[in-house]
Amino acid sequence: MKRSTFKVLFFLKRDKQKANGMIPLFCRITVDGQEARFGMKCDVNLAYWDVKTGKAIGRTVEASKINTLVDNTKAAIYRIYREIQERENYVTAEKIKNVFLGIEQKHQTILALFDCHNKERKVQIGVTLSKTTYEKYCITRQRVADFLVYKYNMNDISVKEVNRQFVSDFETYLFMQHNYSPNTVVTLLKKFRHIIELALNKEWIYRNPFNEHKLQWQKTDRGYLTQTEIKTLINSQFDDLFLERACDIFIFCAFTGLAYTDIKHLTHDKIISSFDGKIWIRGKRKKTDIEYNIPLLNIPEMILEKYKGKTKNDLVLPVCNINSYNKRLKKIAEICKIRKKFSSHLARHSFQSFSLQASKLQERNS
Repeated sequence: MKRSTFKVLFFLKRDKQKANGMIPLFCRITVDGQEARFGMKCDVNLAYWDVKTGKAIGRTVEASKINTLVDNTKAAIYRIYREIQERENYVTAEKIKNVFLGIEQKHQTILALFDCHNKERKVQIGVTLSKTTYEKYCITRQRVADFLVYKYNMNDISVKEVNRQFVSDFETYLFMQHNYSPNTVVTLLKKFRHIIELALNKEWIYRNPFNEHKLQWQKTDRGYLTQTEIKTLINSQFDDLFLERACDIFIFCAFTGLAYTDIKHLTHDKIISSFDGKIWIRGKRKKTDIEYNIPLLNIPEMILEKYKGKTKNDLVLPVCNINSYNKRLKKIAEICKIRKKFSSHLARHSFQSFSLQASKLQERNS
């Protein structure tokens, strides 16, 4: 256990001397070079104060009262120091002062901290935070709340009680009770870890229960569509307008390599003609803020033309929310008899697999 450099000193604050010559008595606590001080609500005559010993001089009743106050205060502060050192292994002068004065930080609860964080993050959606990321924090908060009821029959818990065992049990709960995949569990635990780090920054806790808890993604093969399967999608006809739109958006992603969120926010000003007459898509990826320059092939160009003048807010394509989009993609896979797990990610992976041959495919369909 690491020992701190700890001192307690009593002194007269001479710059606060009163008209009657009396000077306020102060206490200064020093831990590892950091100080915290507070007034003792007691005035002392400078002539009767020993700076070296930090006590009043003489055998008067007043001197005795002052020295008793000093001794009792010092003993209490040392006791508080030892208790914090044993409990948390991390002590600050400010924390000792707050405990002594009875203004110690109230026990902060984990769900209250989640709520405060999520409320602040909600206003950042579309500015510095994606809606998807915000929703993951909300899901994590709900899962922690569910776990507290399941494991402890509690509606909330002090942040200080979230230890290594709590994190380990919560991880097991996510696997066993919700049947999440390993990577989904890692995603939720990382969001939970961020909340714990906020508590550390606020000095509500002094140990991170995630320090020795490894969070590691598992490599997964999301697969990709073959050129034949892509061609099947291109040639398919749908009676449902919403399925038709979802298919067009998927094909557009497959031929451009853009992610769902980039397509959703794609506006006409990002479609640019170069000096040689070729059309390019230029912008920045929402997730990484990295610039991209993508040549527009015939098939995605025809899709853009199809929806020209049929969208709002200068958007290029009529993109629905991600949940509806993924549900429609699954329906499309059933109709086209493609036995692969369809999702928004599959289009990007398909692009990577056949980008070198994409121009040949689009020529055959032009």
